[in-house]
Amino acid sequence: MNHPFRLGDSILLVDGKGRHYLVKLVEGGEFHYHRGVVPHAELVGRTEGCWVTSSGGGRLLALRPRLADYILKMQRGAQVVYPKDIGPILVWADVAPGMTVLEAGTGSGALAMALARAVGSKGRVVSVERRADHGAHARRAIRRWFGEVPSQLELREGLVEEVVAEVRPERLILDVPEPWHVVAPAADHLPGGGIFCAYLPTIPQTQTLVETLRGSGCFAEIETFETLHRTWKVVGRSVRPDHQMVGHTGFITVARRVEPRVDDAGVETDDP
Repeated sequence: MNHPFRLGDSILLVDGKGRHYLVKLVEGGEFHYHRGVVPHAELVGRTEGCWVTSSGGGRLLALRPRLADYILKMQRGAQVVYPKDIGPILVWADVAPGMTVLEAGTGSGALAMALARAVGSKGRVVSVERRADHGAHARRAIRRWFGEVPSQLELREGLVEEVVAEVRPERLILDVPEPWHVVAPAADHLPGGGIFCAYLPTIPQTQTLVETLRGSGCFAEIETFETLHRTWKVVGRSVRPDHQMVGHTGFITVARRVEPRVDDAGVETDDP
């Protein structure tokens, strides 16, 4: 899809220093930055990958934003799950087209958008947010990205532990402060092999979650990791890592739903 830019489209403008600006094209609108002004009318009808010149002589590259670009530049209510963590969540939680996924909390909607794309039109994502203001903000962000809330994404207000039994998800993905409260309903209603995935900012929270998962006797293959993202400068013979990197943002814990392990004496154990 490479149709010309139209009014209502969100586009990404990149200046000579590599700075990114997210712009929504509107009738009579103008983009202002330190090198002058670009009327939106000069972009309407152009195709992705074109260059425009501002009133001050600045050159700007016009592209359609990737989801990662949109997440990093969109207006936020709650803290977002960063793209560097969304990728590993999708892979390690093994989210695939056609699946049913239950997510909480919706926050600013970043992870919900990625999940909706991952499951496709034949899948289902139910995203639960307990705060009405965060839910309303996420709905606006999702509509701006997709044009509307996609049919496979359902946004709800409430507590996720109260809807696990109804949704019966194949994947349960949580960005909430106390995900251990969801372990018991997950043990009851995730299918065998189903994946529980949680994103937490601190190790004490992560430790409580892992201990609860183990103590339930219904989860195995429990693993916790974090992802660090470092870019490199590759210009001619100058090849080096950038001076800054995106370090710790959160810990990701994944676990598989299994039958409780029973030893030879018929006693349930929490191994492995």
